[in-house]
Amino acid sequence: MINILRGARQKLARLRPVRVPEAPARAFRDLWPGDAARGARLLRGEFETAGTARPLRIGLGGAEGWDVASGSPTWRAAAHGFAWMRDLRALGTDAARLHARALTADWLTRGAEEAVADAPEVMGARLSAWLGHWDFFAATAEDQFRRAVMTRMAQDARDLSAALPAEAEHRGALAALKGAMAAAIALEEDAYLQRAARFLPAEIDRQFHPDGGHVERSPAMQLLALQDLIEIRNLMHGAGVEPPPHLAALLDRAAPALRLFRHGDGGLALFNGTRDESSALIDLVLTQGQARGRAPFDLPETGFQRLQAGRTLIIADTGAPPAGRAAAAASEGGLPAGADRFAHAGTLAFEMSVGRDRLIVNCGAAPAAEEAWRDALRATAAHSTLILSDTNSAELRPEGLGRRPEQVETARHESAGAQWLEASHDGWRRAFGALHRRRLYLAESGDDLRGEDMVEVGGDGTVRPFTLRFHLHPGVVASLLQDESAALLRLPSGIGWKLRAKGARVSLEESVYIGGEPRRSQQVVLTAEDGEASVQWAITRVSMAGPGEG
Repeated sequence: MINILRGARQKLARLRPVRVPEAPARAFRDLWPGDAARGARLLRGEFETAGTARPLRIGLGGAEGWDVASGSPTWRAAAHGFAWMRDLRALGTDAARLHARALTADWLTRGAEEAVADAPEVMGARLSAWLGHWDFFAATAEDQFRRAVMTRMAQDARDLSAALPAEAEHRGALAALKGAMAAAIALEEDAYLQRAARFLPAEIDRQFHPDGGHVERSPAMQLLALQDLIEIRNLMHGAGVEPPPHLAALLDRAAPALRLFRHGDGGLALFNGTRDESSALIDLVLTQGQARGRAPFDLPETGFQRLQAGRTLIIADTGAPPAGRAAAAASEGGLPAGADRFAHAGTLAFEMSVGRDRLIVNCGAAPAAEEAWRDALRATAAHSTLILSDTNSAELRPEGLGRRPEQVETARHESAGAQWLEASHDGWRRAFGALHRRRLYLAESGDDLRGEDMVEVGGDGTVRPFTLRFHLHPGVVASLLQDESAALLRLPSGIGWKLRAKGARVSLEESVYIGGEPRRSQQVVLTAEDGEASVQWAITRVSMAGPGEG
């Protein structure tokens, strides 16, 4: 019914003529840096987003780059959302400027009627990109081109305003709201602005937990949503409109929440669709957000924990996956509507870094890739956690998750600088009647991390085979002791660590790291001995000075 009413509003809005000014009434400047390397790639005819590159070329006979055959829905949403404007601007050349115009003209001719182009989150992103880069690609263009862009902008602003609030339950709804506000200000449409401002408080409450964490439980989405909040605040201030009081309060919570996810190298932990992000960008976002406060130790509603002692840092996923919307999976141009759209089956996974060196990681993500490769990285086996009977802890679906952990419980204790974390999840209860419990202990010095993973079973008490996986960063050099009781791990800094286990056989296997460009890596695998329901393990610092030490 909601979809029918929203569609009716949009159709009625499209019957009304739109006022098309000659140029935006207010100049905007996109705040965030682009990537010149991606811009150069775009000049060669490929658009890369989230690690997936596909052809995006001008003037071909078909619709390569815009139509449904061109790439995954996520890749096409980014292409139609003009996220690539930043990268061409980063090149700063006339060739880049002309290419931006040519791609825009090509989209107006061949891509504008694609269904994904009308998804509110895509319209919002496109409006923000056009307005934020107007001086770069359009201000000095021919009148006919500028008129065509302004006409489409006015139409999109009208349609997007009529579509508010966006149905999506993820960050895309915030991007739609931001784009609608930017267009309303640029086109001097007070009614659009008032409508968007009216929905803003409710959208803020819907998008963020009380602890400041974003509902998608993704460090990457936390960063993007924080950028959205900063831009919305700046838009309202620039237009002389007072932002709602809890926007500033949310910024004060959301920025420290982002800090929880940062490793010692300044980048983000790789949970739920996150890839390596520039530490300089994260610093800029925190600065623009006027962020105060240190990283919290936990996000209780969002479900993440941060253990830190000495130079050692642990970031753990201790929350239930976000809510899904399977029934509305393809309601907006084929784009998922639920907050679990990029969710991974990685409950109770953790990452570990020592100073600026990452040691234990998750494999990363490829959210814009085709389904098989994307889901391989979403699987439980691609995370540093336990996997039972080679079965994911959550069912992976194109629109999000099906079966999933419903009860995730966490308890944290601290004493004399040492920290304990106890957590459990029931993701295998429906399939096997099993519960996974994980205990972590980090010593005061930070040189000793100990863990225990247990599988509790009901019914006949049969313990199914399980393994623990510890994916290693590509910079870590690993070697196995001859008796298969432990693995030695050497960080790029030369510091050595030993991973040993009780109740399991230790082995080394190949892995892959998709934080940025795909890189080969290794993983330490603990295979539980027959009948064992518990495996104890420890990662401790050792001296690597002598050939036989450790």
